[in-house]
Amino acid sequence: MRELDETDLEILRLLLADARRPYSDIADVVGLSGPAVSERVSRLQEMGVITQFTVNVDRSKLAERVPLVIDVAADPGHASDVYDALVAADGTQHAYRTADSHVIAHVGLPDSDVEPWLADAVDMSVVDDYAVRILAESEWTNSVADADFAISCAECGNTVTSEGTAARLGGELYQFCCPTCESRFREEYEELTEGV
Repeated sequence: MRELDETDLEILRLLLADARRPYSDIADVVGLSGPAVSERVSRLQEMGVITQFTVNVDRSKLAERVPLVIDVAADPGHASDVYDALVAADGTQHAYRTADSHVIAHVGLPDSDVEPWLADAVDMSVVDDYAVRILAESEWTNSVADADFAISCAECGNTVTSEGTAARLGGELYQFCCPTCESRFREEYEELTEGV
């Protein structure tokens, strides 16, 4: 398997800045042809490095919203439930779950009256406490700066290095850390598909 190189990282940086940028423009920057860029992007998608192309919406342009950061201290064992609820809640732009049972959400609400919104979004019986702050400014940066990509072996989960292999099975591309893992995966795959 070929590892990701600086050209792959530059393509990712350019797509992060503008996912609609034509491949011919990217090709001019990275010194490849448009079809070569297209092939690399397809390979990055198959490898799972690129999972989707999205649109970032400036919610302040859609309606008057109060930008808030809400820090919810969940009862032990309930942080995942609170996180899932806040991710699904209308107005949530970003959410984070910390190791100490806190869930922090950046939200935009029609007004700064958080209590009814939070009570509607989250089971308050599992919330110990919460704090709300009004944001003066915020900027979201999606970057691959200093990123080390670690593609996982489909068989054992170890990191795939340059000694790794790849195989296309059933139309999907799988990455392996070594030929032994590829062989085991192929055997299991064939056993499973024989029964179908």
